[in-house]
Amino acid sequence: MDIKRIFLVILDSCGCGALPDAAEYGDEGAATLQHVLNSVPGWRLPGLMELGLGRMLGDPAHELSLTPTAAWGMASTLSKGKDTTTGHWELMGCVMETPLPVYPDGFPQELIDEFAGRTGREVLGNETASGTEIIERLGPEQLASGKWIVYTSADSVFQIAAHEEHIPLDELLRACETARKLLKPPLEVSRVIARPFIGEPGAFIRTGNRRDYPIPPPCKTVLEYLHDDGLAVIGLGKIGDIFLRRGLSEDHHTSDNAEGQKLLMETLGRDFEGLCFLNLNDFDSKFGHRRNPQGYYDALKNFDDLLPDIIGKIGEGDLLILTADHGCDPTHPGTDHTREYVPILAYSPLLEPTHVGTRESLADIGKTILECFGIESDLPGESFI
Repeated sequence: MDIKRIFLVILDSCGCGALPDAAEYGDEGAATLQHVLNSVPGWRLPGLMELGLGRMLGDPAHELSLTPTAAWGMASTLSKGKDTTTGHWELMGCVMETPLPVYPDGFPQELIDEFAGRTGREVLGNETASGTEIIERLGPEQLASGKWIVYTSADSVFQIAAHEEHIPLDELLRACETARKLLKPPLEVSRVIARPFIGEPGAFIRTGNRRDYPIPPPCKTVLEYLHDDGLAVIGLGKIGDIFLRRGLSEDHHTSDNAEGQKLLMETLGRDFEGLCFLNLNDFDSKFGHRRNPQGYYDALKNFDDLLPDIIGKIGEGDLLILTADHGCDPTHPGTDHTREYVPILAYSPLLEPTHVGTRESLADIGKTILECFGIESDLPGESFI
C-alpha cells in the first residue's frame, strides 16, 4: 500500500468484551461498549457503525445492519495487566511478560516516610481510591494541614493530589520528580501522576495541569523505528507522557477530548509523512472510572458526530485506525479498568473493507503501521494489511 499518513486514534478504555483470562483480573463478563450502549435507550452512532463497529458488538440487531466501509476486527492483550501504559506499549511493540507492580494496600510506610522527609510535607491517604472521591474526602484536611494526598489504583501508579491555591503547582511537580526517583525496582511503578485541583470543599475540581512521570518502555518502539526512518511522529494527548517522548518529533498535550479532537482535525489538514498518534482520555478518566455510562455514551456520540469530517479529510494515501488500550466498563463492579478485547477499525480509500479477525496481540497494530511504511523490525506482532 502506498500510504503517506497514518492517524492512530485511541478511544481510551473502549473495550468490546472480556478476554478469556478476564476472571483472573476480576473482570469476567465485562464489555465496555456493549454495556454502555445497552444503558442508553435509542442510542445512535452512525459513523462508527458505518465503519463496522456493529460487527463486534455481538448484537444481532446491529451486527449486520450495515456493510462496513472499513476493515474491522478485535485484538487481544498478550501483556500481563490492564492499564494505560501496558496497553499503549503493546500497541507499539513492547509486550510485558511481567506485570508492573501494584499496591492495593498502599505503598510501604518506609517509602512514604522517605517521600515526606524529602518533600517537607506529610502524607494523607496512601490507599487505593478513586481520584475524585479521595480529593472530596481528604481535600478539606489538606487545606488545613498542608499535607500531600497520595493514592493509587488498580494500575501501577503513584498519584499525588494537591490544591493549586494552597500548594504551588511547581512544588507539586517537584514532589512528583522526587517520588519518581524514589520508586526504583522492585518498587518501580509505571507512572507517577500529578493531580492538581482547585475549588472549595464539596466542589473540588481537578485541573488540566495533570502531569505524568512514566518509566521508559522496555524495548525500542514503533515510534522510534518511524522516527529513525525520517518520518514525522506526532503525539497528541498523553502519548508523550506514556512514551517519555521517545520517538516523537512533536508532542502536544491536551486537557480533554475536545482539545484532542480539535488538534486531530488540524493535523489532518497538514502535509506530512508519518504517524499522528492521539489518545482521547475522557472516556476512561471522566466516565469509565466514575461509572457513568450516559456520560461515556455522550463522549462516544460527540466523537461519532465528528467522524464524517475526519473521514472527509482522509485522502488516497491516508490510513485511519481506531482502537483502544483496555476496557473500563462503567457498569462493572468497582472503579478499575477491565481486561477486554479492543476494537480495530481501519479505513483508507486504498483498503478493502474486510474482517481482519481476532488478533493475538495489540502489537499487530504497530506491526501494520511499520509495514505500511515498508519498515522492517524484530518487534512482535503480525500485520493485517
